Amino acid sequence: MQQYISLIRWTSQGRMGLPAWRDRIEDGEREIEEAGGKLVGVWVTLGRYDVVEVFEAPDDDTALEIVTKLSHHGAEQTETLRAFTRDEAEDIIKKL
Repeated sequence: MQQYISLIRWTSQGRMGLPAWRDRIEDGEREIEEAGGKLVGVWVTLGRYDVVEVFEAPDDDTALEIVTKLSHHGAEQTETLRAFTRDEAEDIIKKL
């Protein structure tokens, strides 16, 4: 499966809902799994982003479905990156 990194900033609505954050994470994990993916981890961070989330999905289409479903509540703004493992990157670079 491919890995994706979501850099997340809470909106003002998201900050107001922080007491239910754990429930939101569990709901998000369930939505990821229902789409065919897997939540790898969630970290609260200091700095520009409030949360970093890593998940796996079988392809980019599924990843887009997951990100769209997770952001429909308006509690966060996300920037999602496709992450390549070292081996994947080396295979791509060998073709250059």
